[in-house]
Amino acid sequence: MSSPRSHTTGFPFFFVCILYSLSSLSSGLAFAEGQTLERLQQGEPLMLAIANEAPFGYIDATGTITGEAPEIARVVLERIAPDHVIEWVNTDFGSLISGLKNNEFDIVAAGMFITPERCREVAFSNPTYVIGEAFVVHADNPLEIHDYWSIADNEAVRVGLMVGAVQYNYALVTGTPAHRALLYPDYPTAIEALRSGEIDAIGMTALTAANLVEEHSDLAATEQFFPEFDGQLVRGYGAFAFRLQDQDLVDAFDAELAEFIGSDEHWAIVEPFGFRPDMQPDRDSIDLCAP
Repeated sequence: MSSPRSHTTGFPFFFVCILYSLSSLSSGLAFAEGQTLERLQQGEPLMLAIANEAPFGYIDATGTITGEAPEIARVVLERIAPDHVIEWVNTDFGSLISGLKNNEFDIVAAGMFITPERCREVAFSNPTYVIGEAFVVHADNPLEIHDYWSIADNEAVRVGLMVGAVQYNYALVTGTPAHRALLYPDYPTAIEALRSGEIDAIGMTALTAANLVEEHSDLAATEQFFPEFDGQLVRGYGAFAFRLQDQDLVDAFDAELAEFIGSDEHWAIVEPFGFRPDMQPDRDSIDLCAP
């Protein structure tokens, strides 16, 4: 569990690429308001982006795009437009928002956390899950890393974090200096850094940690925790991201999510990826985007 602390620094609001399909990708196109929904309804391909992070959105061993977000997207877009066409882009997590804003793709389906900072740049659907944090560490966790405070308090510990991820904010807010909070473009690179001794832990969501260690017997995932800052627990709410001008598509997407999230069909789809009923979100995007 995370340790309650008071901290003098005010807690800020948190908060290419490998192409899976290139046939309709066109960077720099200017989409008018409402055009993306119209394109979807007319059966034109929409580009959806993942960051190859299991279990949220990734390429499996057969080359199939899957995960919580892609599978939900398939259901929701089918309900909005039965003749819809999806094409996929796999990119680094840190490129998702810039790529969306630059019209390299139309929707981010990567389980991205909603934060007030991100809400100034993109529009979010209502969340589809809520989750806590964990670390991937060496087996037996020799440095006893359990939360971001335990990293800040030990000047010998260095943590690896993904570019663009909220975990970097968690590290800095708890007092970990930037030279002990190293950034990496993806988890395979961070895993190599952990093994080489460059870092001592990698911060991520609890489900990502659980998935990663399945492939690495020399590593372990710490227990899930919710970061605590100034007496408040921080819970991560994941959602789909859209361009700000595509609010009509967001509204149509949310209307279908409202019927789908929490249904038997929903849990049948996402439970194989490790999602459980206690991870059903209890807040909406308007609340989570509020400063």
